[in-house]
Amino acid sequence: MSARIYPYVIFLPKGSKHEVLRAIFGSSVPLDILKFALKRGVSEKIYQKDLIGVLGYSNKTVIEHLKALTELGILTEHMEKTEFLGRTVWLKTYTLTDLGRWFALLLVEEENLPVEDKIEIARNVFRSYVRWVRELTEKLGIEKKELLKIFEEEMK
Repeated sequence: MSARIYPYVIFLPKGSKHEVLRAIFGSSVPLDILKFALKRGVSEKIYQKDLIGVLGYSNKTVIEHLKALTELGILTEHMEKTEFLGRTVWLKTYTLTDLGRWFALLLVEEENLPVEDKIEIARNVFRSYVRWVRELTEKLGIEKKELLKIFEEEMK
């Protein structure tokens, strides 16, 4: 097999990893929400009204999935105050959490990402992975010197 392989790494919450995976991959709605977020930009606001208008699912379906994704820490919910036709209106918005960004990035082709996003992703992946490995090695009693030696070997 000559296909290029990418090391997709996702850090899942320890107590709810099955629920998170089921919420994302159990229906096309969450995947469509994540794809919509990617089109907007991984750090941009997602308006509930836009999702309902663009995705073609019922209000109830979109709202149920937004609620589940928020409860599982994939999205963060916000309320935004705005003026519309002389009236104060509250709009519900969502942003991807770090976990949500990881899932969204599983769906994008590398070629479609701006270089700045790739750099940010590489830094965040490295930091998260190093933190996780450090915590694991502390539990296992592995000396940090061993890890530093491996790091230096691999960075040559």
